[in-house]
Amino acid sequence: MATSTPVRSRSGDDAPVRRRGTRARGSALSPGVWLPTAVAVVLVGFAWSAIAADQPYLLPPLSEVGAILVEDPLLFLTNAWSTLSIALLGVACGAGTAFVLALLMSEVPVLRRAIMPLAVVLNVTPVVALAPALVVAFGFGMAPKVIVTAIITFFPVLINVTTGLRSVSVPVLHVFSTLHASRMEVLLRLRVPSSLPYTLAALRVVFPLSIVGAVVAEFVAAGSSSGLGTMIRNSAATARLEYVYAAVACLATMGVLMLALITLLERRLLFWHESQQRTTS
Repeated sequence: MATSTPVRSRSGDDAPVRRRGTRARGSALSPGVWLPTAVAVVLVGFAWSAIAADQPYLLPPLSEVGAILVEDPLLFLTNAWSTLSIALLGVACGAGTAFVLALLMSEVPVLRRAIMPLAVVLNVTPVVALAPALVVAFGFGMAPKVIVTAIITFFPVLINVTTGLRSVSVPVLHVFSTLHASRMEVLLRLRVPSSLPYTLAALRVVFPLSIVGAVVAEFVAAGSSSGLGTMIRNSAATARLEYVYAAVACLATMGVLMLALITLLERRLLFWHESQQRTTS
């Protein structure tokens, strides 16, 4: 006698998947995610207030820092935009140049052997030592600041993208060879998509570094009149610590927003990658 096998409906198959997706979306709002951060912020706030009450010349009260931000938000927004412009232009120049060079080096090994030692030398050279020379060469405008930021962001992108372009699955490469794919097709359809996780990982590093580079450039450019780095330098010289820490808070906020943007890009562009599938499972 033949036995019938129960057939599970499509809706029954999909229901657990939907529940898992709901749990994944809700996990970001669970207390286990935000509660430790909230506790850490509260503890830091209590420690800050205790130090500020006992030694106000070291740390200004948080109420004063907040009052400065509220009283003159346009001042901080204007200077933050100046610093952010330098950071974004530096990332565009540094990361863009590194990406193009990585593509060329992946196709021309001789070029990789010629460029990589120079890139290492540039990376180990203290950018603070180069900044004054760049100011002398290009003046006190935006150009030397963008160059300093580009130098800082260049090497991590070059290394990560080069590694990503070379870390192609050999069986998949054999499939492309069997299909008689051209070198350009292999590059654009296989190597570049394979390097995307490495590229975004590099951007996660260099975006905050770009803010550091912009601030360093503003510190060195003594003739600069705008930017959060300039505000920190001038405020520290006159012992206005509330302005210093208000500018630092703006820089930290910019860094967090940049990291949030990269995280969003990773979720949108790397939905196929196992790192993103693991976080949503």
